[in-house]
Amino acid sequence: MRVVVAGQGYVGLPLAVRAASAGHRVVGYDVDQHRTKQLAAGESFVQDVTSVQLRAVLDSGAYSVTADATSLAGGYDIAVITVPTPLRDGAPDLSFVESCARTLGEHLRSGATVVLESTSYPGTTRELLVPILEEVSGLRAGDFLAGFSPERITPGSKRFSFEETPKLVSGIDAKSLDAIKGFYDTMFDITVPVSSPEVAELAKLLENTFRLVNISMINELAMLAPSLGVNLWEAIDAAATKPFGFTRFTPGPGVGGHCLPIDPVFLSWKAERETGTPFRFVELATEVNRRMPEYVVDRLLDALYERRIPVKGARILLLGLTYKANATDLRESPSLRVAGLLCDLGAEVRGADPNLPEGVHTESAVLRVDASPGEIASADAVVLLMDHALFDFDVVQEHASYVLDCRNRLSGANVEVL
Repeated sequence: MRVVVAGQGYVGLPLAVRAASAGHRVVGYDVDQHRTKQLAAGESFVQDVTSVQLRAVLDSGAYSVTADATSLAGGYDIAVITVPTPLRDGAPDLSFVESCARTLGEHLRSGATVVLESTSYPGTTRELLVPILEEVSGLRAGDFLAGFSPERITPGSKRFSFEETPKLVSGIDAKSLDAIKGFYDTMFDITVPVSSPEVAELAKLLENTFRLVNISMINELAMLAPSLGVNLWEAIDAAATKPFGFTRFTPGPGVGGHCLPIDPVFLSWKAERETGTPFRFVELATEVNRRMPEYVVDRLLDALYERRIPVKGARILLLGLTYKANATDLRESPSLRVAGLLCDLGAEVRGADPNLPEGVHTESAVLRVDASPGEIASADAVVLLMDHALFDFDVVQEHASYVLDCRNRLSGANVEVL
Protein backbone atom coordinates (compact mmCIF):
# COMPACT_ATOMS: atom_id res chain seq x y z
CA MET A 1 0.00 0.00 0.00
CA ARG A 2 0.95 3.62 -0.44
CA VAL A 3 1.38 4.92 3.10
CA VAL A 4 1.98 8.39 4.48
CA VAL A 5 3.15 8.73 8.09
CA ALA A 6 2.73 12.36 9.09
CA GLY A 7 5.17 13.23 11.85
CA GLN A 8 8.60 11.60 11.95
CA GLY A 9 9.39 11.77 15.64
CA TYR A 10 9.53 9.22 18.45
CA VAL A 11 6.23 7.65 17.33
CA GLY A 12 6.11 8.26 13.59
CA LEU A 13 9.60 7.17 12.59
CA PRO A 14 9.43 3.67 14.15
CA LEU A 15 6.01 3.18 12.55
CA ALA A 16 7.22 4.36 9.14
CA VAL A 17 10.30 2.14 9.18
CA ARG A 18 8.28 -0.85 10.36
CA ALA A 19 5.67 -0.28 7.62
CA ALA A 20 8.40 -0.01 4.98
CA SER A 21 10.02 -3.20 6.28
CA ALA A 22 6.63 -4.92 6.04
CA GLY A 23 6.43 -4.20 2.32
CA HIS A 24 4.53 -0.93 2.13
CA ARG A 25 5.70 2.09 0.13
CA VAL A 26 6.05 4.75 2.81
CA VAL A 27 6.46 8.51 2.71
CA GLY A 28 7.50 10.05 6.01
CA TYR A 29 6.15 13.59 6.09
CA ASP A 30 7.31 16.16 8.62
CA VAL A 31 7.25 19.96 8.53
CA ASP A 32 10.68 20.12 10.23
CA GLN A 33 13.12 20.45 7.32
CA HIS A 34 16.17 19.88 9.52
CA ARG A 35 14.67 16.59 10.68
CA THR A 36 13.76 15.40 7.20
CA LYS A 37 17.23 16.22 5.86
CA GLN A 38 18.81 14.27 8.71
CA LEU A 39 16.57 11.26 8.07
CA ALA A 40 17.12 11.42 4.30
CA ALA A 41 20.85 11.19 5.03
CA GLY A 42 20.22 7.98 6.96
CA GLU A 43 20.83 9.46 10.41
CA SER A 44 18.29 8.39 13.01
CA PHE A 45 17.74 10.49 16.13
CA VAL A 46 15.20 8.05 17.59
CA GLN A 47 16.45 5.39 20.00
CA ASP A 48 14.10 2.68 18.72
CA VAL A 49 15.29 3.01 15.11
CA THR A 50 18.98 2.50 14.36
CA SER A 51 20.65 4.34 11.50
CA VAL A 52 21.35 0.92 9.96
CA GLN A 53 17.63 0.13 9.91
CA LEU A 54 16.84 3.55 8.50
CA ARG A 55 19.40 3.28 5.71
CA ALA A 56 18.11 -0.17 4.78
CA VAL A 57 14.59 1.07 4.03
CA LEU A 58 15.94 4.19 2.33
CA ASP A 59 18.24 2.15 0.09
CA SER A 60 15.44 -0.28 -0.79
CA GLY A 61 13.24 2.59 -1.93
CA ALA A 62 10.46 1.50 0.42
CA TYR A 63 10.84 4.66 2.52
CA SER A 64 11.34 8.29 1.61
CA VAL A 65 11.02 11.41 3.70
CA THR A 66 9.92 14.93 2.86
CA ALA A 67 8.91 18.28 4.30
CA ASP A 68 7.18 19.25 1.05
CA ALA A 69 3.42 18.67 1.22
CA THR A 70 3.15 18.78 -2.57
CA SER A 71 4.98 15.46 -2.58
CA LEU A 72 1.75 13.91 -1.31
CA ALA A 73 -0.13 14.93 -4.44
CA GLY A 74 0.01 11.40 -5.81
CA GLY A 75 -2.41 10.36 -3.11
CA TYR A 76 -2.21 7.54 -0.60
CA ASP A 77 -4.04 4.41 0.45
CA ILE A 78 -3.58 5.08 4.14
CA ALA A 79 -2.23 8.02 6.12
CA VAL A 80 -1.30 7.94 9.80
CA ILE A 81 -1.09 11.08 11.94
CA THR A 82 1.60 10.94 14.65
CA VAL A 83 2.10 14.64 15.44
CA PRO A 84 2.49 16.14 18.95
CA THR A 85 -0.52 16.99 21.12
CA PRO A 86 0.91 19.26 23.83
CA LEU A 87 -0.82 21.18 26.60
CA ARG A 88 -1.19 24.94 26.45
CA ASP A 89 -2.26 26.63 29.69
CA GLY A 90 -3.70 23.38 30.97
CA ALA A 91 -5.78 22.65 27.85
CA PRO A 92 -5.10 20.31 24.91
CA ASP A 93 -3.43 21.99 21.93
CA LEU A 94 -4.57 20.11 18.84
CA SER A 95 -3.26 22.66 16.35
CA PHE A 96 -0.72 20.16 14.97
CA VAL A 97 -3.46 17.58 14.40
CA GLU A 98 -5.69 20.18 12.76
CA SER A 99 -2.93 21.43 10.46
CA CYS A 100 -1.94 17.89 9.50
CA ALA A 101 -5.56 16.92 8.82
CA ARG A 102 -5.91 19.86 6.45
CA THR A 103 -2.75 18.87 4.60
CA LEU A 104 -3.87 15.27 4.28
CA GLY A 105 -7.39 16.37 3.34
CA GLU A 106 -6.05 18.17 0.30
CA HIS A 107 -4.79 14.86 -1.07
CA LEU A 108 -7.55 12.59 0.26
CA ARG A 109 -9.23 10.40 -2.34
CA SER A 110 -12.31 8.23 -2.20
CA GLY A 111 -11.55 4.89 -0.54
CA ALA A 112 -8.43 6.11 1.29
CA THR A 113 -7.99 5.78 5.06
CA VAL A 114 -6.75 8.26 7.68
CA VAL A 115 -5.73 7.03 11.13
CA LEU A 116 -5.00 9.22 14.14
CA GLU A 117 -2.34 7.89 16.52
CA SER A 118 -1.65 11.13 18.39
CA THR A 119 -3.02 10.97 21.93
CA SER A 120 -6.09 13.06 22.62
CA TYR A 121 -9.39 13.12 24.50
CA PRO A 122 -12.35 10.88 23.59
CA GLY A 123 -14.19 12.33 20.61
CA THR A 124 -11.21 13.84 18.81
CA THR A 125 -11.32 11.48 15.82
CA ARG A 126 -15.03 11.78 15.17
CA GLU A 127 -15.58 15.39 16.24
CA LEU A 128 -12.38 17.06 15.00
CA LEU A 129 -10.46 14.95 12.51
CA VAL A 130 -13.33 13.71 10.35
CA PRO A 131 -15.04 17.12 9.89
CA ILE A 132 -11.75 18.71 8.79
CA LEU A 133 -11.12 15.92 6.28
CA GLU A 134 -14.67 16.36 4.94
CA GLU A 135 -14.35 20.12 4.69
CA VAL A 136 -11.02 20.14 2.89
CA SER A 137 -11.53 17.14 0.61
CA GLY A 138 -15.16 17.68 -0.31
CA LEU A 139 -15.78 14.01 0.48
CA ARG A 140 -18.04 12.59 3.15
CA ALA A 141 -17.21 10.04 5.84
CA GLY A 142 -17.96 6.75 4.19
CA ASP A 143 -16.37 7.95 0.95
CA PHE A 144 -13.15 7.80 2.95
CA LEU A 145 -12.31 5.70 6.02
CA ALA A 146 -11.02 6.88 9.39
CA GLY A 147 -10.22 5.71 12.89
CA PHE A 148 -7.98 5.90 15.93
CA SER A 149 -5.13 3.58 16.94
CA PRO A 150 -3.15 4.79 19.96
CA GLU A 151 0.60 4.56 19.94
CA ARG A 152 2.19 2.38 22.60
CA ILE A 153 5.85 3.25 22.09
CA THR A 154 8.07 2.49 25.09
CA PRO A 155 11.41 4.22 24.41
CA GLY A 156 14.43 2.34 25.69
CA SER A 157 12.54 -0.85 26.53
CA LYS A 158 14.18 -4.11 25.51
CA ARG A 159 11.41 -6.18 27.06
CA PHE A 160 8.54 -5.07 24.79
CA SER A 161 9.34 -4.74 21.11
CA PHE A 162 7.36 -2.60 18.67
CA GLU A 163 5.71 -5.48 16.83
CA GLU A 164 5.11 -7.62 19.93
CA THR A 165 3.10 -4.95 21.75
CA PRO A 166 -0.62 -5.53 21.07
CA LYS A 167 -2.05 -2.77 18.89
CA LEU A 168 -5.49 -1.29 19.62
CA VAL A 169 -7.45 -0.43 16.45
CA SER A 170 -10.78 1.26 15.86
CA GLY A 171 -12.82 2.80 13.07
CA ILE A 172 -15.70 5.22 12.64
CA ASP A 173 -17.62 2.38 10.97
CA ALA A 174 -17.20 -1.33 10.28
CA LYS A 175 -15.52 -0.77 6.90
CA SER A 176 -12.99 1.60 8.47
CA LEU A 177 -12.22 -0.85 11.25
CA ASP A 178 -11.63 -3.68 8.75
CA ALA A 179 -9.25 -1.54 6.68
CA ILE A 180 -7.32 -0.22 9.69
CA LYS A 181 -7.02 -3.65 11.29
CA GLY A 182 -5.83 -5.10 7.99
CA PHE A 183 -3.10 -2.47 7.74
CA TYR A 184 -1.79 -2.95 11.27
CA ASP A 185 -2.03 -6.74 10.96
CA THR A 186 0.88 -6.49 8.52
CA MET A 187 3.11 -4.96 11.21
CA PHE A 188 1.98 -6.24 14.63
CA ASP A 189 1.76 -9.74 16.04
CA ILE A 190 -1.57 -8.94 17.73
CA THR A 191 -4.18 -6.33 16.86
CA VAL A 192 -7.07 -5.70 19.25
CA PRO A 193 -10.19 -4.20 17.65
CA VAL A 194 -12.53 -2.10 19.79
CA SER A 195 -16.01 -0.85 19.02
CA SER A 196 -15.31 2.84 18.45
CA PRO A 197 -12.59 5.49 18.29
CA GLU A 198 -13.89 6.89 21.57
CA VAL A 199 -13.15 3.58 23.34
CA ALA A 200 -9.63 3.50 21.88
CA GLU A 201 -9.02 7.14 22.80
CA LEU A 202 -10.14 6.56 26.38
CA ALA A 203 -8.14 3.32 26.64
CA LYS A 204 -4.92 5.20 25.82
CA LEU A 205 -5.64 7.84 28.45
CA LEU A 206 -6.59 5.14 30.95
CA GLU A 207 -3.26 3.35 30.47
CA ASN A 208 -1.25 6.47 31.24
CA THR A 209 -3.56 7.76 33.99
CA PHE A 210 -3.25 4.40 35.76
CA ARG A 211 0.53 4.73 35.75
CA LEU A 212 0.56 8.38 36.80
CA VAL A 213 -1.80 7.83 39.73
CA ASN A 214 0.09 4.82 41.04
CA ILE A 215 3.57 6.33 40.62
CA SER A 216 2.42 9.54 42.30
CA MET A 217 0.92 7.54 45.18
CA ILE A 218 4.25 5.78 45.70
CA ASN A 219 6.10 9.09 45.44
CA GLU A 220 3.90 10.59 48.14
CA LEU A 221 4.64 7.55 50.31
CA ALA A 222 8.35 8.19 49.70
CA MET A 223 7.88 11.65 51.21
CA LEU A 224 6.05 10.20 54.22
CA ALA A 225 8.10 7.05 54.89
CA PRO A 226 11.12 8.75 56.58
CA SER A 227 8.81 10.27 59.19
CA LEU A 228 7.24 6.86 59.72
CA GLY A 229 10.65 5.28 60.24
CA VAL A 230 9.94 2.66 57.58
CA ASN A 231 12.04 1.55 54.61
CA LEU A 232 9.59 2.05 51.74
CA TRP A 233 11.69 0.09 49.25
CA GLU A 234 11.64 -2.98 51.49
CA ALA A 235 7.89 -2.57 51.93
CA ILE A 236 7.42 -2.44 48.14
CA ASP A 237 9.50 -5.60 47.72
CA ALA A 238 7.42 -7.30 50.40
CA ALA A 239 4.09 -6.28 48.85
CA ALA A 240 5.29 -7.41 45.41
CA THR A 241 5.53 -11.01 46.64
CA LYS A 242 1.74 -11.15 46.46
CA PRO A 243 0.93 -12.83 43.14
CA PHE A 244 -2.38 -11.02 42.66
CA GLY A 245 -4.00 -7.68 43.43
CA PHE A 246 -0.76 -5.67 43.47
CA THR A 247 1.29 -3.99 40.74
CA ARG A 248 4.82 -2.90 41.59
CA PHE A 249 5.58 0.82 41.22
CA THR A 250 8.66 2.55 42.63
CA PRO A 251 9.42 6.15 43.61
CA GLY A 252 11.70 8.56 41.82
CA PRO A 253 12.27 12.26 41.14
CA GLY A 254 9.01 12.55 39.19
CA VAL A 255 7.59 11.40 35.87
CA GLY A 256 8.38 12.87 32.48
CA GLY A 257 8.12 12.29 28.77
CA HIS A 258 5.16 13.23 26.64
CA CYS A 259 2.74 10.70 28.14
CA LEU A 260 2.47 10.69 31.91
CA PRO A 261 2.67 14.41 32.75
CA ILE A 262 0.36 15.35 29.85
CA ASP A 263 -2.04 12.64 28.71
CA PRO A 264 -4.01 12.28 31.98
CA VAL A 265 -4.65 16.03 31.92
CA PHE A 266 -6.43 15.53 28.57
CA LEU A 267 -8.83 13.19 30.33
CA SER A 268 -9.32 15.53 33.27
CA TRP A 269 -9.90 18.49 30.93
CA LYS A 270 -12.49 16.57 28.89
CA ALA A 271 -14.28 15.25 31.98
CA GLU A 272 -14.58 18.68 33.57
CA ARG A 273 -15.65 20.27 30.28
CA GLU A 274 -18.42 17.70 29.72
CA THR A 275 -19.60 17.15 33.31
CA GLY A 276 -18.42 20.18 35.25
CA THR A 277 -16.71 17.80 37.69
CA PRO A 278 -12.90 17.65 37.91
CA PHE A 279 -11.08 14.32 37.78
CA ARG A 280 -9.67 14.59 41.29
CA PHE A 281 -7.32 11.62 41.08
CA VAL A 282 -5.53 13.20 38.12
CA GLU A 283 -5.34 16.58 39.80
CA LEU A 284 -3.88 15.10 42.98
CA ALA A 285 -1.45 12.86 41.10
CA THR A 286 -0.26 15.76 38.97
CA GLU A 287 0.28 17.89 42.07
CA VAL A 288 2.38 15.18 43.76
CA ASN A 289 4.41 14.62 40.60
CA ARG A 290 5.19 18.32 40.28
CA ARG A 291 6.42 18.43 43.88
CA MET A 292 8.87 15.54 43.57
CA PRO A 293 11.84 17.47 42.11
CA GLU A 294 11.52 19.97 44.95
CA TYR A 295 11.43 17.12 47.46
CA VAL A 296 14.60 15.61 45.97
CA VAL A 297 16.34 18.98 46.29
CA ASP A 298 15.09 19.37 49.87
CA ARG A 299 16.53 15.96 50.78
CA LEU A 300 19.83 16.93 49.20
CA LEU A 301 19.90 20.25 51.07
CA ASP A 302 19.37 18.39 54.36
CA ALA A 303 22.28 16.08 53.53
CA LEU A 304 24.55 19.00 52.64
CA TYR A 305 23.58 20.80 55.85
CA GLU A 306 24.49 17.73 57.94
CA ARG A 307 27.90 17.74 56.24
CA ARG A 308 28.29 21.51 56.79
CA ILE A 309 28.45 22.17 53.04
CA PRO A 310 26.63 25.30 51.83
CA VAL A 311 24.60 24.68 48.70
CA LYS A 312 25.91 27.86 47.12
CA GLY A 313 29.08 26.81 45.36
CA ALA A 314 28.59 23.12 46.15
CA ARG A 315 29.62 20.79 43.35
CA ILE A 316 26.67 18.53 42.56
CA LEU A 317 26.85 15.68 40.03
CA LEU A 318 23.52 14.53 38.61
CA LEU A 319 23.45 11.07 37.07
CA GLY A 320 20.76 10.67 34.40
CA LEU A 321 19.12 13.66 32.73
CA THR A 322 16.52 11.98 30.50
CA TYR A 323 12.92 11.54 31.63
CA LYS A 324 13.33 7.83 32.42
CA ALA A 325 15.99 5.15 32.62
CA ASN A 326 17.62 4.06 29.35
CA ALA A 327 15.69 6.62 27.30
CA THR A 328 17.25 9.36 25.15
CA ASP A 329 14.38 11.82 25.49
CA LEU A 330 14.50 14.99 27.60
CA ARG A 331 10.85 16.02 27.21
CA GLU A 332 9.32 16.99 30.57
CA SER A 333 12.28 15.42 32.36
CA PRO A 334 12.11 15.82 36.16
CA SER A 335 15.92 15.63 36.20
CA LEU A 336 16.09 18.97 34.40
CA ARG A 337 13.76 20.46 37.00
CA VAL A 338 16.08 19.21 39.76
CA ALA A 339 19.03 20.74 37.90
CA GLY A 340 17.25 24.06 37.49
CA LEU A 341 16.33 24.29 41.16
CA LEU A 342 19.92 23.58 42.23
CA CYS A 343 21.30 26.13 39.79
CA ASP A 344 18.89 28.74 41.17
CA LEU A 345 20.33 28.04 44.63
CA GLY A 346 23.85 28.73 43.39
CA ALA A 347 25.14 25.18 43.19
CA GLU A 348 27.76 24.17 40.62
CA VAL A 349 25.72 21.56 38.78
CA ARG A 350 27.20 18.95 36.49
CA GLY A 351 25.23 16.32 34.62
CA ALA A 352 26.30 12.93 33.29
CA ASP A 353 24.11 11.04 30.84
CA PRO A 354 25.68 8.49 28.49
CA ASN A 355 22.36 8.12 26.65
CA LEU A 356 22.36 11.70 25.37
CA PRO A 357 24.29 12.51 22.18
CA GLU A 358 26.84 15.30 22.43
CA GLY A 359 25.42 18.70 21.64
CA VAL A 360 21.93 17.99 22.99
CA HIS A 361 20.73 21.03 24.94
CA THR A 362 19.91 20.42 28.59
CA GLU A 363 20.25 23.44 30.87
CA SER A 364 22.58 26.35 30.14
CA ALA A 365 24.04 26.27 33.67
CA VAL A 366 24.57 22.49 33.70
CA LEU A 367 27.98 21.30 32.53
CA ARG A 368 27.88 17.97 30.69
CA VAL A 369 30.53 15.57 31.98
CA ASP A 370 31.30 11.86 32.03
CA ALA A 371 30.66 9.82 35.16
CA SER A 372 34.36 9.15 35.60
CA PRO A 373 35.95 8.17 38.93
CA GLY A 374 37.60 11.60 39.18
CA GLU A 375 34.36 13.48 38.44
CA ILE A 376 32.46 11.40 40.97
CA ALA A 377 35.14 11.83 43.65
CA SER A 378 35.27 15.61 43.09
CA ALA A 379 31.56 16.08 43.74
CA ASP A 380 30.29 17.21 47.11
CA ALA A 381 27.22 15.12 46.38
CA VAL A 382 26.08 12.73 43.66
CA VAL A 383 22.38 12.39 42.87
CA LEU A 384 21.31 9.27 40.99
CA LEU A 385 18.17 10.34 39.14
CA MET A 386 17.91 7.85 36.27
CA ASP A 387 19.58 4.46 36.61
CA HIS A 388 20.76 3.96 33.04
CA ALA A 389 22.25 0.55 32.29
CA LEU A 390 25.34 2.32 30.93
CA PHE A 391 26.30 3.65 34.37
CA ASP A 392 28.89 1.71 36.37
CA PHE A 393 27.27 1.71 39.80
CA ASP A 394 30.26 0.06 41.46
CA VAL A 395 32.40 3.02 40.41
CA VAL A 396 29.81 5.46 41.77
CA GLN A 397 29.62 3.71 45.10
CA GLU A 398 33.39 3.39 45.41
CA HIS A 399 34.34 7.00 44.64
CA ALA A 400 31.41 9.15 45.81
CA SER A 401 31.62 10.82 49.19
CA TYR A 402 27.82 11.01 49.36
CA VAL A 403 25.04 9.71 47.08
CA LEU A 404 21.34 10.52 47.15
CA ASP A 405 20.01 7.45 45.36
CA CYS A 406 16.55 8.05 43.89
CA ARG A 407 16.42 4.57 42.32
CA ASN A 408 17.56 2.21 45.13
CA ARG A 409 20.51 0.90 43.12
CA LEU A 410 23.29 1.49 45.66
CA SER A 411 24.04 0.69 49.28
CA GLY A 412 26.65 1.60 51.87
CA ALA A 413 27.50 4.20 54.45
CA ASN A 414 27.88 6.91 51.79
CA VAL A 415 24.44 6.23 50.25
CA GLU A 416 21.06 7.64 51.25
CA VAL A 417 18.04 6.20 49.42
CA LEU A 418 15.07 8.37 48.47
